[in-house]
Amino acid sequence: MIGRNFVDQMGRKVHVPLEPKRIISLVPSQTELLHDLGLASEVIGITKFCVHPVSWFRVKQRIGGTKQLNLELIRSLNPDLIIGNKEENTKEDIEALEKEFPVWMSDIETLEDAFAMIHSIGVMTEKEDEAELLVEESIEAFASLQNLGQGKTFLYFIWDEPAFVAGKNTFIDSLLTKIGFQNACKQSRYPSLSDVAPATVDHIFLSSEPFPFKSEHVNKFQAIFPSAQIHLIDGEMCSWYGSRMKLAATYFEEFLG
Repeated sequence: MIGRNFVDQMGRKVHVPLEPKRIISLVPSQTELLHDLGLASEVIGITKFCVHPVSWFRVKQRIGGTKQLNLELIRSLNPDLIIGNKEENTKEDIEALEKEFPVWMSDIETLEDAFAMIHSIGVMTEKEDEAELLVEESIEAFASLQNLGQGKTFLYFIWDEPAFVAGKNTFIDSLLTKIGFQNACKQSRYPSLSDVAPATVDHIFLSSEPFPFKSEHVNKFQAIFPSAQIHLIDGEMCSWYGSRMKLAATYFEEFLG
């Protein structure tokens, strides 16, 4: 197969055809990115969680969930490029697929990682100009929000009963610190609340995903953190590390400004 070698964000060498025409996306935020790069005809498979854009969700072949891929269906589609993510997809599924197909993996902990991912996917799919414009627009959008948080502390909840928060070395932490907040959780990744010993917290963010926090949870967390402001927040805007970032800046300005 004529193509080029790339090193993905997990340090793996991946041989990708010069113009991939049969792309499968294993991650919702990266599916949305592929759409916004103009790859409507090239993307042939997405997960059942790839709800944006709605037009793709209705018509594209769904190949299972991010952590429960239908490997036989993927094989039947004969992709020439599969795009996944270290955190979203299982090691077992990726190891099985990479034996048969080019599998490029992202590994996102910071905004800079996300920008690098967009650039790499743009180069691989012959959409480099579109990718660079998207990165430039996202960087510009966030530049004006650096002091939005005013140094206030936060805890960002991703799950309830048991309660888990987003700590350091996560995209969520990188994004919120970029706009001027300080994470009251100093542990890495996603520790349980019982492992976190914060001082007074200014803001509690209750995410809409993966756990669907609702208005009925607000009183519960207000009782736990009586001096904090409790917010129900759009999890897609905080954790989708593709083209959604350009929209996220406006969302935060309106939501918290």
